[in-house]
Amino acid sequence: MNPNLSSAHKMLFLNTLAFTICFSCWTLNGVLVTYLVDNNIFNWSVVETGWLLGIPILTGSIMRLPLGILTDKYGGKPVFSILLLLCSIPLFLLYFADSYWVYFLLSALFGMVGTGFAVGIAFTSAWYPKEWQGRALGIFGMGNAGAALTTFFAPTLLNYFSENDPENGWRLLPIIYGITLVIIGLIFLFFVQNRKAAVQNKSTKQLLAPLSNVRVWRFGLYYFLVFGLFVAFSQWLMPYYVSVYKTSLVLGGLLASAFSLPSGVIRAFGGYLSDKFGARKVMYWVLYSSLILSGLLMLPKMEILTPGKGITAKKAGIVTAIEQEKIILNTGELEITSKPEIPQQTSVLPESFSWQEVLVKQSEKVQKKQLLAQGVTLIKFEAHIWVFSILVILIGIMWGIGKAAVYKHIPEYFPNEVGVVGGMVGLIGGLGGFIGPILFGYLLDFSGLWTSSWIFVFIVSAISLFWMNTIIKKMMHNEAPHLKDKIEHVNNNKD
Repeated sequence: MNPNLSSAHKMLFLNTLAFTICFSCWTLNGVLVTYLVDNNIFNWSVVETGWLLGIPILTGSIMRLPLGILTDKYGGKPVFSILLLLCSIPLFLLYFADSYWVYFLLSALFGMVGTGFAVGIAFTSAWYPKEWQGRALGIFGMGNAGAALTTFFAPTLLNYFSENDPENGWRLLPIIYGITLVIIGLIFLFFVQNRKAAVQNKSTKQLLAPLSNVRVWRFGLYYFLVFGLFVAFSQWLMPYYVSVYKTSLVLGGLLASAFSLPSGVIRAFGGYLSDKFGARKVMYWVLYSSLILSGLLMLPKMEILTPGKGITAKKAGIVTAIEQEKIILNTGELEITSKPEIPQQTSVLPESFSWQEVLVKQSEKVQKKQLLAQGVTLIKFEAHIWVFSILVILIGIMWGIGKAAVYKHIPEYFPNEVGVVGGMVGLIGGLGGFIGPILFGYLLDFSGLWTSSWIFVFIVSAISLFWMNTIIKKMMHNEAPHLKDKIEHVNNNKD
């Protein structure tokens, strides 16, 4: 093996390990705050809880840009080491948290660990040649799976720590996370070789210059979709399953994990595809898939009530009795269908239920062909929980591939500014994770549709695809305008 690649692979392993731990810490509040509220350890309101879930995501997103700049200037070793060690401090201090605002402040501080993505991306890119960028950055991005690690292990640890001390056992969990950050930070400090981007003699103004390029913001929009909304749905899917499909918290959590885990792991494969077929082509696949899958997911739960087959009198007569399954006249009996038991959930395909509702009363005189019982048909349509889950997992997988494709673009267009550009793109994506659940809540209140979140995904996918198509057509015209004229000439002749 090439000795340079061998060293790069070692750094990639340590980078990915550090980022996985960072992502686990970044999403800690999703489990810990939920536990504290559900067990009445702290009486925080829904609004307060929402902010505690979001504040680590916010600080970890906003600080990606400055940390990316520092990585370009000084290399990943000092920046990552200091970040890991400093973020362990607020986690240790959570042991003493006894009020909302103390917990809020410490959450904001340890949320800085989310900037590990911008640091690791720039540091990883500095180690690899162009032909390896997609695979390397894709493997690094697998650290997103750290969210699933917290979902899987943190509840078990909380239950274990709280067996003997229900009120304060939870305080040991952030200590475990803090110790882990210290260990990884010391490994980086003593065993990692530093490397910087090729060009370092730039002022801050020069480092920020690439941000004036519209391409950066287009990449940011892509990342808002494939990463930001991934983070948002990682939090939003649990209440979605519980509220829409009436699952238990445990089952809802497992199904939500089934969305986040493959999306994180598949990112490495996305890097391979980007190297093999090109990031642009892969992004086309991702955006089209996101458009189609979100289009299927945004179909709301519907119940259509429509007139059905009724019962009419064959002869004039008098109603002598009305029973559950028949109407008795002095001229004969007429069978009716009673209302069936309608299940809460539908089958994989839409279901219909038909019955008759009696319109006449006993002893009532009726005429020939008079309507005695009106028919009612109910058509229920709702994506079955397993159909819904499969579609959710598929869109998560495509977003995982897309995350790698976005960051494959960055070193190609900005080889010496990966930190600052990657930091800004990561910031935009991270903000999607912060505002997503808040926006979904407002959309739910406004529309009354849980599927309104998927309508938003559909719109963002459509805008991204349109923007990409527009840019590609413009690039093709600028590069080879004669081809456009030739194609138009051929088409005109065919017409």
